[in-house]
Amino acid sequence: MPSGTTLVTGIGVLVTNDPALGEGPLGLVREAALVLDGERVAWAGPAGRAPTADARVDAGGRAALPGFVDSHTHLVFDGDRTEEFGARMSGRPYAAGGIRTTVAATRAAGDERLHANVARYVAEALRQGTTVVETKSGYGLSPGEEARALRIAAAHTDETTFLGAHIVPPEYEDDPAGYVALVTGPMLDACAPYARWVDVFCERGAFDGDQARAILTAGAARGLVPRVHANQLSYGPGVRLAVELDAASADHCTHLTDEDVDALAQGRTVATLLPGAEFSTRAPWPDARRLLDAGATVALSTDCNPGSSFTSSMPFCIALAVREMGMTPDEAVWAATAGGAAALRRTDVGRLAPGARADLLLLDAPSPVHLAYRPGVPLVSAVWRRGARVH
Repeated sequence: MPSGTTLVTGIGVLVTNDPALGEGPLGLVREAALVLDGERVAWAGPAGRAPTADARVDAGGRAALPGFVDSHTHLVFDGDRTEEFGARMSGRPYAAGGIRTTVAATRAAGDERLHANVARYVAEALRQGTTVVETKSGYGLSPGEEARALRIAAAHTDETTFLGAHIVPPEYEDDPAGYVALVTGPMLDACAPYARWVDVFCERGAFDGDQARAILTAGAARGLVPRVHANQLSYGPGVRLAVELDAASADHCTHLTDEDVDALAQGRTVATLLPGAEFSTRAPWPDARRLLDAGATVALSTDCNPGSSFTSSMPFCIALAVREMGMTPDEAVWAATAGGAAALRRTDVGRLAPGARADLLLLDAPSPVHLAYRPGVPLVSAVWRRGARVH
């Protein structure tokens, strides 16, 4: 871990996400500097007023942003669904049943292989500026396999989510009530020690509103905070259930009624949008503009998974959100940083202000707008996590 202080100066534009420090919601500071002290930000402001430090890094006019906070991924898996993707791009619609293919492959994989897979995707995301990753179980669907997935996930991130209610596995196809009893009983007992969150895929073909409520309330009784896969494939009860239960986030939010939007605007549940899924499934895009104009808090995440969104790139999702979902470049950057932090109910990440964790990235560009302006270009030139330069 880092020791001493480091001055990062020569920053063309600094995104602090603290309006008290600079312009607008992003708290922009031009011709800026940062001082890192160990794992924390000690100072942020104009370069001409920066204090001295033990070491110095010249950003060379590059833009600096908080590290991206990816609050929705599924990284503990094995197997490949290339053929499914190819078929879908040839006209076959997306259905949740493809998850079963990954369940079979993941159950058959050894621990070492699963650890290596998670490490690979976390490192891949880190190179693209993601310094905080949430990830879920959900490809084991038995008490032992789900607990194994969460133990493996916990070795790579503190943000782990129990998603035993991903789909009903084949062995319970004729007894979904029995599977809900398993999830809320022995599976939850096995998984709760390794998870911070509990999630459910509340969707036609997965779990209905009553089943989702039972699973989320059981998890909450064990100290896990709810999150919900909500309203991805169709209109349904997921969003309003998430708000009712004070879930940290309702994720996907593709099909929303006016009542859903109002509920998100009035509660503290974050609407997490996952444009990689719409890109990969050719589904309708979520209407971020509608949510933002109503006053809802919006996050962006990758939904990195092998079936419906096999990308770990937050810059790619920012570009999609700007091009296809009605977000301004500034709104998309905020959603990928501070918005993701809000979806994880954290105040130590997603911003660059004194006291925040020293997670930051430099872009090989003069402005964060370039993330949408130059889609597909590897602009992230340096990354610090907990004050240590890791890329």
